[in-house]
Amino acid sequence: MMKRGGAVYIMANEFHHVLYTGVTSDLRKRVFEHKNKVHPESFTSKYQTFKLVYYEGFHRIEDAIAREKQLKGGSRKKKIELIESINPTWKDLYDEVLL
Repeated sequence: MMKRGGAVYIMANEFHHVLYTGVTSDLRKRVFEHKNKVHPESFTSKYQTFKLVYYEGFHRIEDAIAREKQLKGGSRKKKIELIESINPTWKDLYDEVLL
């Protein structure tokens, strides 16, 4: 059986009031789904969190899931500090993922 990698990511709404933390084995596809409201009843669609502001890649999906749990268990302040450590202007990083 082949192991798959993954990514943990944080999406934000336009004014950075709402943050969503997720994990996926295909970051490009998943962010595309968020941006295009493929799942209209989802949290990201409801709260319009369409801006990718943070992501980390992992060789093993299990590591990505563990990191997601760690981030979800942390405070909003810690998430903001993490985002601003690599993305101080909160730009949408989706274009980077497409490269």
